[in-house]
Amino acid sequence: MIKKIFIKIARILNYELIDQNDFKSPTLESEINQNLRNIEKSIVLPLGEVKLTKKIKELKIIFRTNTNIHIWDQNKKRIFDHPKIEYAKRSLYSLIKSIENLNDKYPSIVVNLIIVDDKSKKNNLDQINKLLSEKKINYEIINHDNSEHKSVIKEQKNIETYSNLSSLLKCFQIGKKEGVDMIYFVEDDYIHFKSSLEEMVGTYERISSQLNNELFICPTDYPYLYTNNNKTNLLIGSNRHWRTVNKTLCTFMTSKIFIDKYWNNFYNNCLDRNDPFEKYLNKLYEKEICISPIKSLAIHMTNINSSYGLSPFINYKSIWEENIND
Repeated sequence: MIKKIFIKIARILNYELIDQNDFKSPTLESEINQNLRNIEKSIVLPLGEVKLTKKIKELKIIFRTNTNIHIWDQNKKRIFDHPKIEYAKRSLYSLIKSIENLNDKYPSIVVNLIIVDDKSKKNNLDQINKLLSEKKINYEIINHDNSEHKSVIKEQKNIETYSNLSSLLKCFQIGKKEGVDMIYFVEDDYIHFKSSLEEMVGTYERISSQLNNELFICPTDYPYLYTNNNKTNLLIGSNRHWRTVNKTLCTFMTSKIFIDKYWNNFYNNCLDRNDPFEKYLNKLYEKEICISPIKSLAIHMTNINSSYGLSPFINYKSIWEENIND
C-alpha cells in the first residue's frame, strides 16, 4: 500500500522511479532496458531525463524510385546482383514494416508515404502498387514527368543524370509545399530495420530538445566515416549512440523549418551535376548538425566496395532475406 501511494505521488510530481531489484520503472510501467519515454520526456540510464520540447506531430516520407537504372553514374554490380526492382521492393517493404512499428509506438504521429517514381516500367510499378495496396498505410504514387524542370535544370551529358536531378528536385518541392513537420527523403536502395523510424523520431525529439534547434538525421553508418581522420562528436539518442557527420547522400530526415530556411541549398543542389553530387546539401552540415547512427539503422544496398555503401557489422544476407514480400 505504501509503495502504491509513493508511486502515485511520484507521478503527480512528474518524477520517475527506478527499482534496481527487478530493473523496472513502476511510474513508466516499463522494463528499464526498454525505451523509457513518455509524452513529456526521454530517459536514458544512467544519464537521466531530457524534457521533450520538440515533439514530432507529422512525418512525411518521400520515397524516390527509378527501377530502370541499376546503379546511377556507375558501371558496377550491387551486392546479391539482382534486378533493380528487387532492391526497390525490399527497401519499400522494410520501410513499410518500420512505418507500422512507428504507428504502434507513436500512435499520435501522422505518417504519410509518397512515392515519386521516375518512369519505371509498368510491370515494376504494378509490383510496387501491389505491395502498397496490401498494407494499411497512407500512401500516394506520383508518376514524375521530368519535363517540368527543363527550364531550370542545366543540360546534362545524359538523360539519366537529368532525370536524377529532376526527380530529386520534385521530392524537395513536395517536401517544401506539403510538409508540415518532419520530412524523410529516401532513395530506393536502403533497407531499413523495423525500429529505424521509431529510433529516428525518438532521437530527433531527444537531441533537438537538448540543442533547442532543428537538425538533420542520416539513417546510415557509411564506410567512409572510418576511412578518414575527421573529428566527430558522439551523442546519445533514444536507443543507441549517434555521431556528427559532414556528408550524406540524398537519404536523410529533417524539418520543414530547415527546408524553408535553407531552400536555396535544396534547390541549387538539383540545378546541375555537382561534384560531389550532394555539394549544396553538405554545405548545410557546416552550419547545422547532422547525425548518423552507430550501428546503422538503414543499409545502402550498393556495391560492396563503395565508401557510401554497406555499413559495418551488419548481417547483410539476413536483412536481405527478411524483406522478401512474395
